[in-house]
Amino acid sequence: MANTDQNQDDSPFRVHSRREIVSLLNSMMEKNQLLSLLIKGGSESVITSILDIDDDANTVIIDAAPSTMLNESIVASNRIAFEALYNSIRITFVVDKARKVEYQNRPALQIDIPTSLVRLQRREFYRIPTPIAKPLRCTFRVTQPDGSFVTIVTLLNNISAGGVGITDEKKVLPTTQGVIYEDCQLELTDNTLVSVKLQIRDCKEFKMTNGKTVHRFGCQFVDIPRAVLAAIQRFITKLEREQNAKASGMM
Repeated sequence: MANTDQNQDDSPFRVHSRREIVSLLNSMMEKNQLLSLLIKGGSESVITSILDIDDDANTVIIDAAPSTMLNESIVASNRIAFEALYNSIRITFVVDKARKVEYQNRPALQIDIPTSLVRLQRREFYRIPTPIAKPLRCTFRVTQPDGSFVTIVTLLNNISAGGVGITDEKKVLPTTQGVIYEDCQLELTDNTLVSVKLQIRDCKEFKMTNGKTVHRFGCQFVDIPRAVLAAIQRFITKLEREQNAKASGMM
């Protein structure tokens, strides 16, 4: 399980309120929620749980790993990540260090209360397809080497709160991964346009049923404003309702 606590698109979902963080950790402790503890970039993981929280001392006590070797690796790590799926919400956070302690006469580990955590609902990282009958567009305004601008229109395939999938039928959008386009217009239903920054994450050549080849891109939102994110989430909810109604024969 790879840690994504530092992903660029997590900022709208990052919680900094200490009261909220402590409350959430207490709820997880009371329900004996299991957490994945990850070290070495996620290559080693341990299942653990929260045993005690001391707000005044700024500490959390968690179950120790089952082996001495694993505990030594955890204590030696400078970055320790945690992941959990709690009430259908994905929780991730990172701490710098863990210390060996005893809790109720058994080995345990102590960490600091995280200064922030990321809380992602399933809808927020679920990518939903957009209507085929009424294709929506994603328009890029691309700066040329001479300083002029060119507009590239692509089709929107799917959308999530983290990014979009698009099709470039004319294969004119550069395929370089990692490039950030500062000026993009995303078309939602009801003639609604929102401005977003998009980073190209991947590109694949795709062959259509008519034999034509197109480029399909996966793009990630960068520094998305909360108001724009809220509009996108409303759009996703609307798409879900429409697709569920169609599936149940109500449309």
